Amino acid sequence: MKLTGFADEASRDLAKQIAATKDIGWSAISARMIGDKNIHELSDADFDKAAYELDAAGIQVPEFGSLIGNWAKTIDSDFDITLAEIDRAIPRMKRLNTQLIRVMSYAQNPWGEDQEEDERFRRLREIVARFSDAGLTAIHENCMNWGGFSADHTLRLVEEVPGLKLVFDTGNPVFQRDRSKPEPFPWQDSFEFWEKVRDHVVHIHIKDCMYPEPGADEPEYTMPGEGQAKLRRILSDAKERGYDGWIAIEPHVATVFHAADPTDVDWQQCYDSYVDYGKRFDALLSEV
Repeated sequence: MKLTGFADEASRDLAKQIAATKDIGWSAISARMIGDKNIHELSDADFDKAAYELDAAGIQVPEFGSLIGNWAKTIDSDFDITLAEIDRAIPRMKRLNTQLIRVMSYAQNPWGEDQEEDERFRRLREIVARFSDAGLTAIHENCMNWGGFSADHTLRLVEEVPGLKLVFDTGNPVFQRDRSKPEPFPWQDSFEFWEKVRDHVVHIHIKDCMYPEPGADEPEYTMPGEGQAKLRRILSDAKERGYDGWIAIEPHVATVFHAADPTDVDWQQCYDSYVDYGKRFDALLSEV
């Protein structure tokens, strides 16, 4: 198993992302935000500068955490926006020798409304084909998008979209209702979700959290192994099945994700918590 992480949770400054990665003892970053932009939205000059810094530091980039089809885009958004993101991402992935790009299946419509599945499948087929034609792999994440409604929804995507692979996020099921089950729609179970989709998983994201309290807007994120995402059970099963892909930490414990005012972000706390999370995950992984 190879370890990486979304180091923009430590800092939006790339030099500090690299420093945090090395403080953990790793040499890979899952690229997402640099400064105030996603890596595929940087200017050409800023991307070239970032690529040079990564090369000079000996940092691999196994994954782009893209904005493609993510929870911030509705299924009726302009598809040309997505196509432009793909066109910017492909040459940058090739420059950094990055094989994987995280995509989603567009925001969930309110349950009970038309989810426009056919249009989602059509778009995902085009997304996957464009990356595949470039020799790259689009991987779908079970987040707040159509494919995150349940493991069955994710499997339907795999069935409908040739070549689609999965990135499984351990924490996302903990704060989503399982829409494949009868009302009142229980919270999803992380291991149950993993068990259903694992044959299609080529990448893993690590989050841990507690089921949301009644009336809460989001779950309480925890250090790895301290929540209800069943990390040890999932990782043990992955190891027993011979999983040898990348595992990326995505802690969500830092203030950058929870401060209502961006100026309230305590970046030193973000840096320290990211490094601590990485070291604790190293220890947890060694246990299993």
